[in-house]
Amino acid sequence: MVRQPRHVGLRHLALSVGAYEETKQFYVRHLGFKVEWEPDDDNAYLTSGTDNLALHRAPRTSRVTETVLDHIGLLVGTAEDVDAWASYLEANGVSLSSQPRNHRDGARSFYFCDPDGNRIQIIHHPPISGP
Repeated sequence: MVRQPRHVGLRHLALSVGAYEETKQFYVRHLGFKVEWEPDDDNAYLTSGTDNLALHRAPRTSRVTETVLDHIGLLVGTAEDVDAWASYLEANGVSLSSQPRNHRDGARSFYFCDPDGNRIQIIHHPPISGP
């Protein structure tokens, strides 16, 4: 029997986006990502320091009529950090889709959308958020 190799988690996500420039600036300005590499005008690789988010400009001829991705989750260290992020985003003109709330499993989170309509969750989930 072949053993299953280990991995270190979901550290890279690639999104095809129509509102390319607006979405790139949103992640940099509001979520603290830095542009790591832009090989051309249609691709940007952003980093949070531990993760990599690739943004690829969607072809103008393509039209997605159904979203496949449900949401992106950004982990924070404490439940209080969830509330701090909600306050920060609202103060910077970002509309929240939901207010912070506690979940039955001990997590706390809320949702909002980037300029391309991708749903983002800020979440404190004790088993994986750290001590």
